[in-house]
Amino acid sequence: MNRILSLRLATIALILAATGCAKHAVAPDPIRPVLSQKAVATKTADQTAYSGEVRARYETDLGFRIGGKVIERKVDVGAEVKKGDLLARLDPADARLNADAARAQVAAAEAEFNFASSELTRYKVLLDKGFIGESAFEAKQNTFNSARAKFAAARSQAAVNINQSAYTSLYADQDGVITSITGEVGQVVAAGQAVMRLARPEEMEVVINVAESKIAELQKAQQVLVRLWAQPDKIFRGKVREIAPNADATTRTFSVKVSILKPGPDVKLGMTANVLAGGSDTEAVLLPLTAIYSQNGKAGVWVVDPQTSKVALRSVEVGQYREDGVTILSGLKAGENIVTAGVHKLIPGQTVRLAQPAPADARS
Repeated sequence: MNRILSLRLATIALILAATGCAKHAVAPDPIRPVLSQKAVATKTADQTAYSGEVRARYETDLGFRIGGKVIERKVDVGAEVKKGDLLARLDPADARLNADAARAQVAAAEAEFNFASSELTRYKVLLDKGFIGESAFEAKQNTFNSARAKFAAARSQAAVNINQSAYTSLYADQDGVITSITGEVGQVVAAGQAVMRLARPEEMEVVINVAESKIAELQKAQQVLVRLWAQPDKIFRGKVREIAPNADATTRTFSVKVSILKPGPDVKLGMTANVLAGGSDTEAVLLPLTAIYSQNGKAGVWVVDPQTSKVALRSVEVGQYREDGVTILSGLKAGENIVTAGVHKLIPGQTVRLAQPAPADARS
């Protein structure tokens, strides 16, 4: 019994010794490197951004005034044209034949008119001498009036046909840019059918779609700015020119046209742009979107203690989510270091190391 009890005690001692060794073998948690940014309150506009496309205010569908077969197209999409430039031509054969026929009808009507005029003159002499009665003279008078009317009608019809022969050529009626083409060589088009579209770029605007809940806010906006995606560093002033009276049946949004004031040569048709509409500037901290940590539906950020290098989760009031980050209205103090990357891998009280010095201020 004593021997068995001794073995048991020795086993327990070995287990306790192994447990103690295991406790001493546990390595401390590594210090996680993080990116951070100092909280700096700056003036930022309380704005709402809408995406849209740059278009010309005036766009015209161009078409021939007569029907026919397209035999030539002089421009392509994107071509810059001047007023009076030839854009396309129809087969002029039929129009030319109609003009020639109209000229022949004018000549025939003129001959009849001249003969009726001579007859009326002779009958007037005979009437004055009493050789004919009033009824015979009135008959010649009516014939003369009819010939004169037919001559005038023939000349007018000839003018129309001659004009139509000139309508086989399509010219630009304004300076502009060709934005689309729907008529090709060999295609037979009807009178008035659009074959291309001409945009006049002297006045440009951005077309956006706005939800009905934002229409009143847009109308009351103190300032409207336009920023191009291709050139985000340039800001243009804008003005709401037109708001559609009814919503789109599919998207249930209202089409809004915002004129660009003094667009300059950098603004091109078809560019994608953001329309920023809002009120006066407010004090806010601008942080990257990656700095926001969501917990139980509430927004927070990890603040680094400068003395202990430990992080603590701080609840904040979020202003707006923007392309360049998110604005924080309250919850932070100036100069505090905020973790901007890897926020979902941190726990309260964890020691961190700043991977690089925090910038002096935040981008606005």
